[in-house]
Amino acid sequence: MADTEFGPKGWTPDRLGSLAGKTYLITGANSGTGFEASRILLRKGAKVVMLNRSPEKSAAAIETLKAEFGPDADVSFVRMDLAELASVRDAAKQVLKTVPRIDALICNAAIAQVPTQKFTKDGFESQLGTNHYGHFVLCGLLFERIEKTAGRIVVVASLGYKMGIKTIQFDDINWDKNYSANPVYSQSKLAQMMFAYELQDRVKAADKTVEVYVCHPGSSATSLISTSGGLGTRIAWWLMTKSPMVQTAEKGAYPEVMCATEEGLEQRAFYGPTGRMEFVGPVGTGTLEPYAHDKTVMSKLWDVSETATGFKWDI
Repeated sequence: MADTEFGPKGWTPDRLGSLAGKTYLITGANSGTGFEASRILLRKGAKVVMLNRSPEKSAAAIETLKAEFGPDADVSFVRMDLAELASVRDAAKQVLKTVPRIDALICNAAIAQVPTQKFTKDGFESQLGTNHYGHFVLCGLLFERIEKTAGRIVVVASLGYKMGIKTIQFDDINWDKNYSANPVYSQSKLAQMMFAYELQDRVKAADKTVEVYVCHPGSSATSLISTSGGLGTRIAWWLMTKSPMVQTAEKGAYPEVMCATEEGLEQRAFYGPTGRMEFVGPVGTGTLEPYAHDKTVMSKLWDVSETATGFKWDI
């Protein structure tokens, strides 16, 4: 049943007023949903700071956006590789030096369905290391600045969190024994969700003023699978993009923009398309499986993440 909290069309950017004076940070913003989210926010007069790995792609993305919105469009980029904690720390330092306010940090970047086990610079399984640990440290380093403006953290997860073992494989978190692209991707997205829901609890307990939201883009035509998936996955995905079960990257950006801007949203929720299989359709409140906020697992994951990354949250 389609969710109608925002009317039959669901949430759309038509609900946005002027965002002049507001600043949004987006990871992985030079293509796909991150790029489309940047476009929507810039169109409403916001300032956008992209946190991307590639300087060349970032320069091209900024050029495209300035061609659309004029040379005064306030869009810039800071180089950051989520798969390298030193790079995350450097980027955060740069942001704290140059970005006085953060209305929302949108954790949008991800890698997916990596066909064979690979490791980050810090020795983590690549999907968990990039999607979860990188963002875990980034959010922690920028938390105080976000709180200053009673800002938000938006975690972009995936319906893929349902494809795996529905918990965290703590006894072999790098999947040395049973590596397989989908379950490991699934675990990395589940870890991101658990981090967000645990952060909500900690923010509340500490009486802080940061809101934390979790969303997913549904099934959107982005380069995510084609950049990190294996050949079979890429072919299957290419065929699927030709079907009505896949929507545009622009529509895939709606949930994250909504979570960064809309007032009165529930925090313990999972936002995204509400149509067929929640792949496509009007954006609203989706289905959230209870195991995604299993308190025992969430708390343990937090401790494991602090130990692994060597980063202790001050909350």
